[in-house]
Amino acid sequence: MRSSLLRPRRKRPELNLVPLIDVLVMLVFFAFVTMQFRTAATLNLTLPKVETAGKNEFKGTVTIGIDKAGALFFNGKAATEAQLVSLLHEVRQIDKDIPVLIRADENTPLKTLAFVMDTCRKTGLNKFSLQSR
Repeated sequence: MRSSLLRPRRKRPELNLVPLIDVLVMLVFFAFVTMQFRTAATLNLTLPKVETAGKNEFKGTVTIGIDKAGALFFNGKAATEAQLVSLLHEVRQIDKDIPVLIRADENTPLKTLAFVMDTCRKTGLNKFSLQSR
């Protein structure tokens, strides 16, 4: 009698963790493979053509152009190196926080580009950027 009243014990349900861990590892692996690592301090010196660059939204009034021969242009007008230095000093006296956009051709001599950047720093105009296309 007693045996007919007792119910058979059920097996305790088990959660199989191995497949869950496998799926989790695959998700983490997929996330690392598809993730793009970028640092904010990277300076993009690829001046010719940048496919992934954002829009060049420039709101300043100072633009320095350098053509492939190394000729300098200040806001669209031709300038020599000495004239550029004096023009940047005048701009600095008006507004020290004005941004300067440097537009350089892809074949611009590095020496000329370095001169322009150094001149901007010497005059105290530290907010300059290079424009890419």
